[in-house]
Amino acid sequence: MRRILQATAMAAILAATGGAASAQDYTIGISNTVQGNGWREEMICAMKAQALDSGQVESLNIAHRNTDAAGQLEDIRNLIEAGVDAIVVNPANPEGINSAIKEATDRGIVVVAVDQAVTEESAYVVSNNQEEYAYLGAKWLFEQMGGSGDVVYMRGAAGAAADDDRDAGFRRALEEYPDVNVAHEVFTGWQQDQGKQQMLDYLSTGIPFDGVWTSGIDNVIVDAFLESDAPLVPIVGADNAGFVGQLAEVEGLEGAAVTNPGSIGGAGVTLALQILGGETPEDRIVLVDPALWDNTTEEGRAQIEAAQNPNLDPEWPVSVSIDGWTTYTMDEIIACKGPGE
Repeated sequence: MRRILQATAMAAILAATGGAASAQDYTIGISNTVQGNGWREEMICAMKAQALDSGQVESLNIAHRNTDAAGQLEDIRNLIEAGVDAIVVNPANPEGINSAIKEATDRGIVVVAVDQAVTEESAYVVSNNQEEYAYLGAKWLFEQMGGSGDVVYMRGAAGAAADDDRDAGFRRALEEYPDVNVAHEVFTGWQQDQGKQQMLDYLSTGIPFDGVWTSGIDNVIVDAFLESDAPLVPIVGADNAGFVGQLAEVEGLEGAAVTNPGSIGGAGVTLALQILGGETPEDRIVLVDPALWDNTTEEGRAQIEAAQNPNLDPEWPVSVSIDGWTTYTMDEIIACKGPGE
């Protein structure tokens, strides 16, 4: 496995394209299994914007709905039959869609998984480093708690590869802080309403705790504290616009945002185009490492201030691009228009 930092990937893109997009007319299929989630919506918009900006994509065929691995198998097989040149997929789980992926690659279709890995060896993966995402945030949180105390652990979706990887990172940090105890563990399903209600319910018990780690459902967790008039504790979330704004504005809030750009979708389109152009990556799995911005240090506060973007939906990550992997502008991703739209 090769870990590629955000700032070092441009050389690979230029090598694949000769410094400019070639005049190909590819059709790219997209398969996503979660709607109504700001991160996933930004991911889709990044795919559209990058496909348009590349000048190499004639059209996108998008299967974007709430479903499970069985539904995603159906969606991928429909994309195969539609004759797409590549499929960029956010997988429901690591193994559940392998048979359809193999069917696609056996027919010469390039398959790139984004955000979460698949185990099918014929597919490529470009993902945010989910284990490191959780480890960075958990380590910061446990340090803020003084190395001991009770934490509320708000996970993503049960069975999702990203959640499994994040759990591994969270547990790795726990091993380093044996005096930290998980007082309450829930799966939010990466749904804002569900996560907020779970926090409201726990706050209503009156059971004290010392910190909250969230898997990217974050601004509504702060809202739950404020609406309950509960004492704030340190909170870790993602770089979602709403939470980043709260880190700068909510009095008494100590927190940290760990970058997890939905623009990894655009990186998936870039990688698919590289491979279609004959330039395959050295390794099957490419990881983009996260950064942590906290509002308890001068450096962190400066990063948070620089990241403010009132033009974004509160649920969208402020990291709307990835250096070296995406080339669209802010206006283009917000417009969310693909080729032919």
